[in-house]
Amino acid sequence: MEITLYNAQGTTAGTVNAPDALVAAPANADLVYQVATTQMANLRQPWAHTKDRSDVRGGGRKPWRQKGTGRARHGSTRSPIWIGGGATHGPVKERSFAKTVTRSASRTALACVLSDRHAQGRLLVVDELALDGKTKSANTVLKALTPHFPEYVNRKDKQSRILVVLGGAEKDEQARRSLANMSHVGTIRAVDLNVTGVLSYPYLLMTKDALEAVQARMSK
Repeated sequence: MEITLYNAQGTTAGTVNAPDALVAAPANADLVYQVATTQMANLRQPWAHTKDRSDVRGGGRKPWRQKGTGRARHGSTRSPIWIGGGATHGPVKERSFAKTVTRSASRTALACVLSDRHAQGRLLVVDELALDGKTKSANTVLKALTPHFPEYVNRKDKQSRILVVLGGAEKDEQARRSLANMSHVGTIRAVDLNVTGVLSYPYLLMTKDALEAVQARMSK
């Protein structure tokens, strides 16, 4: 499939060929949901941790004798029913939230979300982003390119978030630095592009090198 190629000035610079399997894949919402939830689960860290009665300090002796005091029998002050005692059935950091999904499923889901962005006209391919590391130059380039996005409103909110996919070459480091201070713009390397990353941004801007890198990655 031929995709329009733009330059940094926002004008048409020709076309670039992308396989239909990448930008015209059939929708599969169930697969996208499965891969997205798997990726988010694998990022989850079990920070919450409670101590049970064997972990808390103290409680080495019996508080009082078993019989004859008129009080209920207790064997330790670290019992969960005591103040300062251990927690019962609380969260522990040893819990794992990891899930697995096949590599082919991840690639298919990524193709689905890329195809959806392309079908909505929210995927632009630019020949290169020759930026100098300054936010001002990045703002100039985005102002020239964003009018090609349908229904795009140039404001810094969630509806105007743009994900810029870079090829990963040394020259792209300057582009990343130029875009780093823009709160509504995110950057990612083509080799790291994933389903949740695309879903988090309504608009997608890719360099030509990044598109070729994604194609090579999907064809393996």
